[in-house]
Amino acid sequence: MSGFHVAVLGATGVVGHEMLSILEERRFPVKTLRPLASSRSVGKTLRFKGEDVPVQLADAPDAFRGIDIVLASAGATATKKLAPAMKAAGAILIDNSSAFRMLPEVPLVVPEVNGDEVRKHQGVIANPNCVAIILCVAVAPLHRVSPIERIVVSTYQSASGAGLAAMQELESQSRAVLSGGKAEPKALPHPIAFNVFSHNAAIGADGYNGEESKVIAETQKILGAPGLRVTATCVRVPVLRAHTESINLQFGAAFPEERARDVLKGAPGVEIIDDRERNTFPMPLTATGKDAVFVGRIRQDVSLPDQRGLELFVSGDQLRKGAALNAIQIAERLV
Repeated sequence: MSGFHVAVLGATGVVGHEMLSILEERRFPVKTLRPLASSRSVGKTLRFKGEDVPVQLADAPDAFRGIDIVLASAGATATKKLAPAMKAAGAILIDNSSAFRMLPEVPLVVPEVNGDEVRKHQGVIANPNCVAIILCVAVAPLHRVSPIERIVVSTYQSASGAGLAAMQELESQSRAVLSGGKAEPKALPHPIAFNVFSHNAAIGADGYNGEESKVIAETQKILGAPGLRVTATCVRVPVLRAHTESINLQFGAAFPEERARDVLKGAPGVEIIDDRERNTFPMPLTATGKDAVFVGRIRQDVSLPDQRGLELFVSGDQLRKGAALNAIQIAERLV
C-alpha cells in the first residue's frame, strides 16, 4: 500500500493540531487526511502538506468510511460513542482518551517500552496518560535491568494538559496579575498564574484524584507489572507546556547511580541532562517542542540502604511525547 487513509478525531484541538504537525514532520504515509471535529468546527480548514483540508463532522454517517487509521483526541465520551462506527468501517482506532486504556483486551502502548503489544490489538490501541508515558520511558530501561519494587512520583503538570483554554488562561491571568489585576479562573478551578494546586481531577474515596489513579494503574499495565507498588501526587504548575516529574525508585537489589546513567544513555526516547557543576537539569523550557524524555538529577536515594534507591528528575513535552507523538509512533509500529 502506498499510503493510508487517516482520520484525526478532535483535529481542531491542541493535541489534534500537534498530530497534524507530527504526521507531516515524520512523513507518515498519509494517502488522504480527514480532519474530524464537532459541528462547531465544521467549515474550518486545517493546513496539511501545503493544502487547506476541510474539517468534517465527526458523527456524520460516513465519517469513517474508507479510513484505515483513526488518531483520536476527542475525550472518552465522544470516542466511546463513535467507536462502533470506526469498527464498522474497519478502521483501527488509536485513542488518546481514557475510554479503553484499562480494558484487558486493549493494548496500552508506549512504543519504546512495550511496542510489540500493538500486534495484539482487536481494532483499538490505547495511548496512555501523559504522565504515565513520560514516567515509563524514563524508568522502563532500569526496570528491565533490575525489577523496580516501588515508584513514588510527584508531578509538576503544565497547563497544556488541560487543553488550549487552560493554556490561554495561564497567559491571560499572568498579564492580568502583572498589570495589578486579579487572576480569574474559568477553564481551571483555581488561578494558575503564579500558583500551584492539586491536579483538578475529581478526588476518589481513597483520597487520590483521577489523574493519580490513572498514573498508578497505567504504569503497572505498561510495564507488565500488576503487583508493582506505585503512588503518585499530581500537581498543576504555571507552565505553558511540558510536564516534569520527580521520581523515586526502590529496587530489590543495589542499583548504583553510575550504572543507571549507563543504562539511560542508551535508552530509546531518553536524553540525559545531568550537569551538576552548572546545576543544569531537565526543564519544561528544554523539553518543549522536543520528542525526547529528558532525565537528570540521577542520584542515589540516601534514605535507603545498600544503594537500593534512585532519584530522577524528568521532563517531557506533554503535547508531543505525552500525547500526539506517542500516538503516531504507535501508528508507525502498525504500518
